[in-house]
Amino acid sequence: MAISIPLRQKISPEQIFMISGLLVNGGNYLYNLVLGRILGPEKFADAAIMITFLLVLSFVAMTFQLVTAKFSVIFENEVFKNFIANTFKYASIVGLLFGLAVILFSSELQTFFKTSSARMFVVFGIGIPFYFLMSVNRGFFQGKKEFTFLSITYQLEMISRLVITFGLLYFLEIESSLIIALGILASFLFGLIPFKFKNISFSKFIKLEKTESKMVQGFFVITAFYELTQIIINNSDILLVKHYFESYEAGLYASLALIGRVVYFVAWMFVMLLLPAVVQLKKDGKSTLPILLKYVGYISIIAISITTVCYLFPTQIIYILFGDGYLEIASLLWKYALATGIFAVSNIFAYYYLSLDKYVPVFLSGIFGMLQIVLIILFHSSLEQVVNVQIIAMVILLIVQLTFFFLSNFKERTNSII
Repeated sequence: MAISIPLRQKISPEQIFMISGLLVNGGNYLYNLVLGRILGPEKFADAAIMITFLLVLSFVAMTFQLVTAKFSVIFENEVFKNFIANTFKYASIVGLLFGLAVILFSSELQTFFKTSSARMFVVFGIGIPFYFLMSVNRGFFQGKKEFTFLSITYQLEMISRLVITFGLLYFLEIESSLIIALGILASFLFGLIPFKFKNISFSKFIKLEKTESKMVQGFFVITAFYELTQIIINNSDILLVKHYFESYEAGLYASLALIGRVVYFVAWMFVMLLLPAVVQLKKDGKSTLPILLKYVGYISIIAISITTVCYLFPTQIIYILFGDGYLEIASLLWKYALATGIFAVSNIFAYYYLSLDKYVPVFLSGIFGMLQIVLIILFHSSLEQVVNVQIIAMVILLIVQLTFFFLSNFKERTNSII
């Protein structure tokens, strides 16, 4: 007689999160692809700005998520309760400030990015505080390795944005950029489910001990700096292209970026698992190198595979995903995928060392993020030139990160022998 094994014993929480991550990325891709097909290159350029603002916000809020995740592993009992309460309060304040800034400067944002409306920035600004709360909540689940709950928050955010946006596009005849902003706002609210801390008081702050407070502040500052480099490297190209080029070309480039970045979004799932795992291994006094090499191997294989497919079948990919209105961008697809793949691999090293409180790779990412902006500002005579300068910047970044990795390991081995 066969003995049945419950499903929960077969699939670990980490595996559930990986499967969920694939579904979330798939849903987000479907969202972008359908928008591209429905709206066409010119209107999709406005939609891409909203989506890019969402990505920028996710990186800013990721600072709170990573800080919460790390110290959810390190702190315990009353120290942890005080820490998490304060983090929610600070996140709320920062979220309100960012939201007000976007709302107040909505007209200036419209002018700079040449969008059809300023109202979409106002709606987006309203949602920003909720996103920061959502990120702290996710950081708790990530640090405590409650990956099932973490998966649910990402799933609800993705599904609600998909359903509400296309529902409003179907039933309402208003400007598409405003509808997209409303869909994003609604998804922030759904992403708060399940919310772990329902009885937090926002009226007073509880001070941590000086040593603990210093640890949190130091990691927060360096993480904020690193997430700023992520914003620059991941989104500056789209924002600058929208500024320098006409809407039609900007829409073409947005479709290129969407397809080419698939490797980065896959890598993101590994990063979510990497940080708490590395922190826990370090806390237990175990070697962290094997898990780094494992994830670098995974991302390298994925990056090479995606770049190869984009090189062999660019026209077919563009046609299937976006339609014949975007075909003229096909020749650049593999190049953009290459730039993104190289960045994804170098990014694993940076997050790894960030988890170990080693910050040189973080500063290296910042330097090359600024280099990318400078190169695009200087060289933007064509979309191809914009892509080429990004490849140059990312290749140099990876070489420098690998050099730091080998030198650091050589130094550790030498010290251990002595």
